[in-house]
Amino acid sequence: MCTVIVSTNPGQRWPLLIAANRDERLDRPWQAPGRHWPEQPGIVGGRDGLGGGSWLAVNDKGVAAAVLNRVGSLGPAPGKRSRGDLPLVGLAHETAEAAARAIASLDAGSMRSFNMVVADRHHAFYLCGLGYGHAEVTVLDPGMHMIATAGPDDMKIPRIARHLPRFQSAPTPQPPDWKSWIALLSDRSLPAGSELNIPPRSGFGTSNSSLLGVPDDSDATPSWLFAAGPPDRAPFEPVAFA
Repeated sequence: MCTVIVSTNPGQRWPLLIAANRDERLDRPWQAPGRHWPEQPGIVGGRDGLGGGSWLAVNDKGVAAAVLNRVGSLGPAPGKRSRGDLPLVGLAHETAEAAARAIASLDAGSMRSFNMVVADRHHAFYLCGLGYGHAEVTVLDPGMHMIATAGPDDMKIPRIARHLPRFQSAPTPQPPDWKSWIALLSDRSLPAGSELNIPPRSGFGTSNSSLLGVPDDSDATPSWLFAAGPPDRAPFEPVAFA
């Protein structure tokens, strides 16, 4: 289970803002965001040490992609493709629209079920793969959305019901100032089941956290702060794009 918050405001200085907590088995290896794929040197992202793909990445054209598990689909499965391949497939393209089309063209039965967000300066898309057929693509309206194990903004999910209004009412970050969202991503307060920052439970919990902003200027560098651990304990450090 992971959480992604995406805010799209075309025409603003920072038209795309993403906050993400990665929740995983704490013994699953990973590498902090970098240019980990020589065959795709234009991608910066966190690298999963088991599957070799990414849970969150952005390319040099300003297209970002994040993948999440759906309910009951944690971990790999024999004979199934890693869902971490999906951001790499999408980010081979120069727009979010083209990335979403490429991912939707894949056989969703070749991997376990997934949720995805693909976005750029102009558009954002939610993709749902249910383990058969092809992923369904939904356009996300401008504004703020929150995705976890089900569809976007699903208020039946306790963490969304609790935290989406908090993000909506918080001051909008102006990178590199992310203070308002850092406080929200770090929240471990009860009730259990609604935490955004999952404490360790049976070897599972929040393993890292990201704040990613794509600027309106295509020649400008994105802003990415990364916490290499639970965000209430690990400091957020800038990701190098050079």
